[in-house]
Amino acid sequence: MAEFPQDVVQRFHATPEQVDAGLVGEPPGTWESVVVEEYDRSWAQQFVAVRSSLTEALGDLIISLEHVGSTAVPGLAAKPVIDVDLVIENTAEEAPYLPALERLGYRLVLREPWWHGHRMLLSPAEDVNLHVWPLGAPEPVRHRLFRDWLRAHPHDRERYAAAKRRLARDTAHRPRDYSLAKNDVIDEIYARIFAA
Repeated sequence: MAEFPQDVVQRFHATPEQVDAGLVGEPPGTWESVVVEEYDRSWAQQFVAVRSSLTEALGDLIISLEHVGSTAVPGLAAKPVIDVDLVIENTAEEAPYLPALERLGYRLVLREPWWHGHRMLLSPAEDVNLHVWPLGAPEPVRHRLFRDWLRAHPHDRERYAAAKRRLARDTAHRPRDYSLAKNDVIDEIYARIFAA
């Protein structure tokens, strides 16, 4: 059985107030409604293009760059927004990376120093959530574990898809609650991951 550090096993649940406190500027339009679509093979190609542009813009600043989230799991229904985890040395010092990302059209939407220094930027078309993490942050590790588990476990993949469809309907009147509403099913899946 694999051993994971406590900060990887213990998942952080943000409150709506914390998300609001981290908001930079206007909330993204993609937060105003939740549309869960069937898996689209073009999502993988979209990530390849994103990876290429980020690599060109940031070069040696990149420690790792991963396609995560539901669009990274073949066969999984998802919101049509590519989630990317970018790990760099230090997110608190924004001058080395933020202007380069802004030149690509990305807009900083979240600055969350309390959540391992997380920054989230949004692509111009609002079809890429770029999550920037400092080296050593546990969240990118969890994201990869979750992605890889769903790729290898069809039962949990289908269970997660069904929960997402249901929650998209249930939170239609408050779409910003959608992500927080997924915590129960996500935590159940993580419990199986860490017990395996």
